[in-house]
Amino acid sequence: MPPPQGNTSNFTEPLVHGIRRRSLLAGVAALGAAGALGATSGCSQVDISGATDGGHLLDDLRSKGTVRMGIASEPPYASINDQGELTGEAPAVAKTIFQRLGVKDFEPVPVEFGALVPGLHSFQYDVIVAGMFINKARCQAVLFSDPDYESKDGFLVPKGNPKKINSYADIAKGKFRMGTGIGYAEIEYATGNGVPKGSIQTYGDQIAGMEALEAGRIDCFAGTALTMIEALKAGQHPKVDMTEPFTPKVDGKPQRDGGGYGFRIGETALRDAFNRELHKMKKSGELLRIAKPFGFTEEFMTDLTAKELCKK
Repeated sequence: MPPPQGNTSNFTEPLVHGIRRRSLLAGVAALGAAGALGATSGCSQVDISGATDGGHLLDDLRSKGTVRMGIASEPPYASINDQGELTGEAPAVAKTIFQRLGVKDFEPVPVEFGALVPGLHSFQYDVIVAGMFINKARCQAVLFSDPDYESKDGFLVPKGNPKKINSYADIAKGKFRMGTGIGYAEIEYATGNGVPKGSIQTYGDQIAGMEALEAGRIDCFAGTALTMIEALKAGQHPKVDMTEPFTPKVDGKPQRDGGGYGFRIGETALRDAFNRELHKMKKSGELLRIAKPFGFTEEFMTDLTAKELCKK
């Protein structure tokens, strides 16, 4: 675990590391919802019922002066760079908000993505800072802030996009072969548009997807736009292009998703204070200014709420 990091203002642009799943992870969501959260030795189960009086964590953090942030290595959302520094959009935003709430220092706690929810409830850290998608299953185990970004999809395609693939409907109509990640929500988006499951191949990450594209094994690779933008920055796959980011549709309905910050159930005082600062940053444009160095643009800003996403 890296040492606590203090009042530093420079968050460097994230490097490309192993890119993990950002989309709907059925297994992880089920784990959180079921409360099977014994992540530390000696704990078979952790109570997730939480505080009933709004919680006192904010007061505790102000007293200690340090907040522990649970992160998963997934640029551009959050990661530890080669210099051992915490970087990414989520910690940059969270650091700004916590300082305004009177918490000066921060301590990153890196874990696997699937361990984020269990780690929160076993008190390994105070907040999940990983751009985690907000959905109904996770909301049973995590108290989410409103989202600070809206997810878009995109396709990795051969240079020039010769088959003109710009939507899941295009894949179905052209009977093209699609690649995506294991457990990605893009599988559901594709099948919801008529793409046969037999035409969908899964890969460990976007790098493997680009290699499959170059080898001609698939016609496109579907995933969230931000992670694929990050993967392309490496510049090691010059024969691969990316389509414009878009909001997927199923049965004509836009499938809007967003990610936010996760707190323990019952810590509403902290979550509400966090939300107030987040909304101020949205209104002033500061949120976009902080997020831009990590690849976020205006189209990734959102008016979605956690209440809306928790119903999905």
